[in-house]
Amino acid sequence: MSKKEKEKKQPVPEEKVAEEPTVEEKTPEPVKEAQEAAPEAPKPDPWEEKYKALYDSHLRLAAEYDNFRKRSRKEQDQSYTNGKSDAILKLLPIYDNLERALNQPTQDAAYKKGVELTMAELVKILAGLGVEIFGKPGDSFDPQLHNAVMHLEDESLGQNEIVQVFQKGFKLGDKIVRFAMVQVAN
Repeated sequence: MSKKEKEKKQPVPEEKVAEEPTVEEKTPEPVKEAQEAAPEAPKPDPWEEKYKALYDSHLRLAAEYDNFRKRSRKEQDQSYTNGKSDAILKLLPIYDNLERALNQPTQDAAYKKGVELTMAELVKILAGLGVEIFGKPGDSFDPQLHNAVMHLEDESLGQNEIVQVFQKGFKLGDKIVRFAMVQVAN
């Protein structure tokens, strides 16, 4: 081997480049000691993670079941109320006809007495079912309860006062079965 070949094979000394100090070299001694002294965080137990996941799943399932039970109970109560109000709504034409019959003048006292007794019995049954009858002349107009079909300008009457009732209103608890049809003043 020639001299030139030997020189090619020998590594050429590189100049030493100033290297940046690493993070560990920059960290002050007291901090290094504290980091070394700190215990390593324990590795999570896979069984504990599985237990927590199952427990969380169980709590969610129990809450979902409780919500389902409450919702079902509420729907059951509403369906009972809706059925009851539908039945009452079907009886209201009978009430209206009996009321018209009572307002007609008649000479037959027995007929009038029979209609009065029938009306009293129907009102008693409706009250027993929890139905409230509303809408009288002189009451204050409430758009949540009354349906104003006529308007009257009369200064002798109060503001939003019901003057005449064409059909009485019926309410079952908080549910309006039928709005009262009225004439309102001013």
